[in-house]
Amino acid sequence: MDRQNHDKAKVMWTPDRKKQTNMDAFREDVNRNYKLNLETYDELWRWSTENYADFWEACWKFVDIIHSKSYDKVVDKDKIILDIPEWFAGSRLNFAENLLRHTDDRVALYEAAEGKDSVERITYNQLKDRVAVLASAMQNMGIKAGDRVVGYIPNCALAIEAMLAAASIGAVWSSTSPDFGVMGVLDRFKQIQPKLIFSVEAVIYNGRTHPHDKKLQQVVMGLPELEKVVVIPYVKQESEIDISNIPNSIFLSEFLASGQSADGITPPLEFEQLPFNHPLYIMYSSGTTGAPKCMVHSAGGTLIQHLKEHILHGNMTRKDNIIYYTTTGWMMWNWLVSALAVGSGVVLYDGSPLVPSANVLWDLVDQLEISILGTGAKWLSVLNEKDVHPASTHRLTSLHTILSTGSPLTPSLYDYVYSKIKGDVLLGSITGGTDIVSCFAGQNPTLPVYRGELQSRNLGMAIECWNDKGKAVYNESGELVCLQPFPCMPTHFWNDQDGVKYKKAYFCKYPGVWAHGDFCLINQETGGIVMQGRSDGTLNPNGVRFGSADIYKLVEDFKEIQDSLCVPQRSTNNEERVVLFLKMADGRDFSPELVQRVKVAIRSGLSARHIPEVILETKDIPYTINGKKVEVAVRRIISGENVQQRGALANPNSLDLYSNIPQLQGYEGSRSLKEFQVVGSPTRSKAQHEPPSPNSGSPSKRHQVGSPTEKGDQS
Repeated sequence: MDRQNHDKAKVMWTPDRKKQTNMDAFREDVNRNYKLNLETYDELWRWSTENYADFWEACWKFVDIIHSKSYDKVVDKDKIILDIPEWFAGSRLNFAENLLRHTDDRVALYEAAEGKDSVERITYNQLKDRVAVLASAMQNMGIKAGDRVVGYIPNCALAIEAMLAAASIGAVWSSTSPDFGVMGVLDRFKQIQPKLIFSVEAVIYNGRTHPHDKKLQQVVMGLPELEKVVVIPYVKQESEIDISNIPNSIFLSEFLASGQSADGITPPLEFEQLPFNHPLYIMYSSGTTGAPKCMVHSAGGTLIQHLKEHILHGNMTRKDNIIYYTTTGWMMWNWLVSALAVGSGVVLYDGSPLVPSANVLWDLVDQLEISILGTGAKWLSVLNEKDVHPASTHRLTSLHTILSTGSPLTPSLYDYVYSKIKGDVLLGSITGGTDIVSCFAGQNPTLPVYRGELQSRNLGMAIECWNDKGKAVYNESGELVCLQPFPCMPTHFWNDQDGVKYKKAYFCKYPGVWAHGDFCLINQETGGIVMQGRSDGTLNPNGVRFGSADIYKLVEDFKEIQDSLCVPQRSTNNEERVVLFLKMADGRDFSPELVQRVKVAIRSGLSARHIPEVILETKDIPYTINGKKVEVAVRRIISGENVQQRGALANPNSLDLYSNIPQLQGYEGSRSLKEFQVVGSPTRSKAQHEPPSPNSGSPSKRHQVGSPTEKGDQS
C-alpha cells in the first residue's frame, strides 16, 4: 500500500483534552506508583508491553478486581508467550461475583427483540435474585465446578442469567445461537459433553417465526451426556408448546421452582472462590475448514481484559448504556456481558436489525439513551447502501461511541458514519477475535480517529506487524503478531492434552511468537492500524503480497455490485492467481464493460499487479453465521479440495456455486494464463435457486447484515 496515503490520513474526530478520561487517570496512577513521567498514550503503551507484569498488576488494582485471596505472583517473566504462563497465581475470585457487584435499582439489562412491543428492564438487584434461583436449581441437579452448561439460545436476558449462575458455581459456559444448524451445534457441543442445556421453542427473525423445537430435539439426541434440557417459552406461551419429544426436557418455570424451597424461599447466592485460571468459557473457531477448535478461556483472564477494554479503552462508567448487535454464538456477546462489572446498562436485541425498518437500532438509541453502539462493518455497509441517514431522522444525543468489527471497516464507511450518522462520535474500529475473547487494538478516548484506521494498539498487547522474514515493519503490509504473553490467552484447547493443536494454531509461523492470522499495516506517523483481512487468505500473485480487503475497498464504490469475494487459486505448478467474484445488485447485469471498469479502479487505486486475473459473477457469497466472508473454504474448493464442514455457515449451499467452475478448471500456472482471461458466471447449481432452510443454517438472509466473527478477522 502507498505510504503517502497513510501518512496523510484524514482526521475524522479529535478528543476533548479538557475532559479527563479513565485512561488519563490510569496513566497518572502509573506515574505516581512507579515513579514515571509518561505523557502520551504511546509512552504508556510501550511501558505496558515492556513491563507487562507491572502493567497487569496496575490494571488489577485500577479496575478493582473483587477477590477473596490475593496473588502470590503476577506472572513468571522467565516464561515466553509460547509457554502460556500462569497469571496471578495463588489468587481466588469468582467471575459472576465481579459482574454482580452492584445491587441497586439501576437498570442492568434492557431486553428488546423483534416482534416485541415493549422493552423489559431488569435492575441489578433483580438480576442478582434471578441468578440466585438459577444457581440453586443447577446445584440441586448436581452441577458443580468444571461441569459444562450450554445455551442454544437467543441474545436474551435468560442467557446472561444462566451464564452467571453457572459461573457462580464454577461451571463452564458455552453457547451457540439458534441460527446455527444442527450439525454446527453438534460439531461444537459433542466435544465438551454438557450436562445441562438452555434453549427456546422458536425465534422471530426478518418478520417470520422460525420453529426451533425440531432442531433442539436433534441436538439433544446427539448429546447423550445431557441430564436436563430447559426450554424457555420465547415466542409462545408455555401452554402452547409441546416438548414431549425432547428427551429430559422441562420448562423454565419447573426448573426455577426446583431452585426454591416449598415456601418459595431461594437460598442466598454464594460465589465459589476459584483460581484466576479456572475455566469460564469454551469458545469455538469458525469450523469452516475443519472441526471447530474448542478454546478454553479463564475467568480471571477474561475479566481483567474486558474491564481494561471497557473502563480504559471504552472510558465506560455507570452512566453508560451499551448495545452490541450480536448473537450468543459470537464472542462480542461475552465481551458485552462483562460491561455489567462496570455497573453500566446492557441493552440486548434479538432479531433483524432491518425489521420493521432499518432504523430499529437507532430507535433504541434514542429510546434507551444508548451511549455506546457496537455492530459489524457489514451492517454499516448495508445502511449506507440503503441510504439510511440517522443524523436527519434521530436525535442520537446520548451516543458518544460507535464500535465496529467483524471485517475491516473501509474508509468510505468512516465518511458515511461522520456525514450521515453523527459528526462528533468516536468511531472505534476494533480487532481481536474468539481466540483471545477480546481485542488486540481498537478504540481510544485519548487519540484522534483517522479515516480508515484503528486508533491504537491496546494496552498490554505487544503487537507488531511482521514481514515474511520475521522483521517488524511500518507502512508495509504484514502479519499481526504478539510478542509478549497476556492474561486472556486460552489456557488450553479442549481435548488437546499435549497442546499440539494450540501451538499449531498460533506459534508455527514464527516460532515462539503468537501469529494471529490477520494481515495488517501499522501507520508509523499516526500509530493507527489498517486491517487487511485474514492472512490465511493472503493474496500473493507474482510476488505482490496483499490482503483481500484492499480489493473490497475499491469494489464497494460500484453501486451495481452488491458484494464481492476475492481469493487466491493455486496452480499445479504452485503458482498463484487472484480470482474475484462479484455478486450483482438487484436489477444490475454483469458485463465485460463492468469488468473493465473494476480493473481500471484497481489499477489506479493499487497497481496493475493487484488486478485479479479472473473476474466472475456469482449468485451468492458464503458467510459465517457471525457475518464473516468465508474466503478460505472457497479458496480450497476452487483448488479442487472438498470442504465438508458447513455447520457454521449462514448460507451453506452457497459453497456449491464454487465447485467445477469451467473458467477455473485446469489451471497450471503461467504457461496457460491467457486461456483464462475470459470472464463469466459460475455454472448454476440447484443451490442457486433454493434459499437456505432455517433448519440448515440461519433465518433467511441473516448473513447479509451479520454481526462479526471468529478467529482474528477483527474480532
